Amino acid sequence: MNIKPNARLILKTGKIDSLNRFHPWVFSGAIKRIEGSPKEGDLVELYDNHDHFLALGHYGEGSIIARILTFADEEINDAFFIRKFETAWAYRQSLHLLREDNNVFRLIHGEADGLPGLIVDFYNGVAVMEFHSAGMENMAADLATALQAACKGHVKTIVSKSKSTKENGSKLLLGTEPALPHEIIENGNKFFVNWSEGQKTGFFIDQRENRQLVKEYAKGRTVLNMFGYTGGFSVYALAGGAQQVVTVDSSEKAMELCRQNLSLNHFDPQKNPCIAEDALDYLKKMPEGAFDLIILDPPAYAKRVDARHNAIQGYKRLNAEALMKIKSGGYLFTYSCSQVVDRNHFNGAITAAAIAAGRQVRVVAQLSQASCHGHTLFHPEGFYLKGLLLYVE
Repeated sequence: MNIKPNARLILKTGKIDSLNRFHPWVFSGAIKRIEGSPKEGDLVELYDNHDHFLALGHYGEGSIIARILTFADEEINDAFFIRKFETAWAYRQSLHLLREDNNVFRLIHGEADGLPGLIVDFYNGVAVMEFHSAGMENMAADLATALQAACKGHVKTIVSKSKSTKENGSKLLLGTEPALPHEIIENGNKFFVNWSEGQKTGFFIDQRENRQLVKEYAKGRTVLNMFGYTGGFSVYALAGGAQQVVTVDSSEKAMELCRQNLSLNHFDPQKNPCIAEDALDYLKKMPEGAFDLIILDPPAYAKRVDARHNAIQGYKRLNAEALMKIKSGGYLFTYSCSQVVDRNHFNGAITAAAIAAGRQVRVVAQLSQASCHGHTLFHPEGFYLKGLLLYVE
C-alpha cells in the first residue's frame, strides 16, 4: 500500500490556527479553494494560502472536510500504518491491559491514536475494526494486514464492521472467525461478546474502570443496572458482593446475553432478573427505596449540537426519577456518552435533577472513560464519557 494524494485543499488566511495546534479536523468553512476533484475518502494535501504545506488527511464531503493523518510531509504506506499500530499497542501494554485476568481493551481510539475514523477493539485475540470514515473503510484489507504485522502474533483474527453502529453484521478480514458469542475476560470477570449482532463492537470497554468502581461499592447492596446491555455492571456488582442485581434494557436479545454472562460467572439469573423494558417506564413504576445503588448508563441522547438542549432535559428527567426512588444512603452512578454534552452541561442537568427530586446529594467522584480510550490534549472532542458517583442522603 502506497497512497498518493490526488488533490490540494487551500485554507483561508486565518484558518490555520487549529492545524498549528495539531487539531485533527478541518471544517469546510476553512477552505478557500480545492485544487483537483477529490472523492469521499481520498487522501488530500492541505496547504495555507502562501503555499506552505500543513498536513495530509482523508477528504470528506460533510462539515468535516479533512481528517488529519499526519502533519508531516511523508509517505502514507504500509510502514506508516504499522508504526501507528505499534505505538498504539505499546501504549496499551504500558497500561498492563493484556494479562491473565484481562484480554479485552480498545487498541485504536481514532484521533487519539492518529487514525481518525478508525476504531479497533481487542477481544482475546480478535481485533474488531469499526469504520467511521470512508478513507479508513477503503483501506480495510491493508489496515488489517498492517495491524496483524504490528501486533506480533497477538492478533489472530480481524473482523470489520461498517461505519454504521447499528446491528449490521460483520466481515472477516484475516484469520478464522471464532464461534459467536466469543468469551473474554475483563478484570477477572468473564463475558460473552457478539460483535456481529451487538451494538458497536459488542461490548462497552470504555466503562471498564467504572465497572471496577461499582464492584467496590456494591457489597451488601441491592443494585439496579439501567440500560444494562449485556450485564457488564451487573456481573461486577455481584462479584463485589451485591445482595441482588436487577438489570433493565429495552433489548430482549441483550437481556438474554446478560443472563448468559451471569451464568458464566456462576451467578443465578433467576435471583438476579434481566428485564426487557423501557428504562424510564421501569423507574416510574418502581417503588421508592427498592434499591440503594443505581447505575444509569443510557445511550447518547444527542449526536448534534442542535439536539443538545433536549438531551440535557432527558438527562434531568431520567436522573430525577432515579433520585426520587433511591434509598437514603444509596449511591447513584450516572453517565452521559453524548460528546456534544460537556461535563458542565451534564453536571448542570444532574444538579437540576437533584433539585427536582428534593434530595441532598454529595459528589463522591467525577468519572470518565477508560484509559485505553484516552484522548489527546489537541482533540478535546475525544473526551466524551462523563460520569458522576453520587451519595444520596
